[in-house]
Amino acid sequence: MTGFFAVLKRELLSLWVTPLAWVLLFAFLMLQGTSFYLIVDHFSKFANPGIDAGPVQAYFSSLFIPVTLLILCPALTMRLFAEERRSGTIELLLTAPVSASSVVWGKYVATVVTYALIWCPTVLYVFILRNTGDVEWPIVGSSYLGLLLVGSCYLAVGTLASALTKSQIVALMLTVLCLFGLFILGIGERVFDPGLGLEICRHVSILSQLEDFSKGVVDSRRIFFDLSLGLLALFICIRTVDGWRQEA
Repeated sequence: MTGFFAVLKRELLSLWVTPLAWVLLFAFLMLQGTSFYLIVDHFSKFANPGIDAGPVQAYFSSLFIPVTLLILCPALTMRLFAEERRSGTIELLLTAPVSASSVVWGKYVATVVTYALIWCPTVLYVFILRNTGDVEWPIVGSSYLGLLLVGSCYLAVGTLASALTKSQIVALMLTVLCLFGLFILGIGERVFDPGLGLEICRHVSILSQLEDFSKGVVDSRRIFFDLSLGLLALFICIRTVDGWRQEA
């Protein structure tokens, strides 16, 4: 992993020095703030909502979360390789003493770190709810674990999509299409009759994943799916970058 930290530092600087991360942070907090307000307003009409059906679970399992990920993850990853290939700066990385795996992992981890930092302010929502009732922190922890796992998987798909094109817009659209396809496949759990098709759709459904994690249910099968899909995407991406170096 020669040069991993150099690439990581370079990508973090490029994300936070430019307006991209700040614009995404602003849009993200506006969307999440609206979601949080609507959910709290709804539950304020109930006297004693339980944790299993209260605002904490409702927030982390709401439809706002998948919609947010369908926007946030492609936007974070679209420029990783596409912009470097368009501007020609990728040649500097290909000729530097940095392995392909370091380049891919450095760029990918930078987006995961940025993704996690963007979610950090939402912890304040939980502290606000703590002042109105009891909050079970293990459930909050499992909810954020679910967000990190699903987000990391989606970011890996976006990293691969960015390596397949020289256009940021095309990379954005490819990632959105792939993630939306997974989302639609997951909706099949509400359509299919009991059987293999239903089980497959339930297994990949982001709605079911987030709902389980928001209840404190950490299913190893879901963790395995997210990690497997993410690692597969990164493996293909590393092979793609290796191919560029051999052609150069």
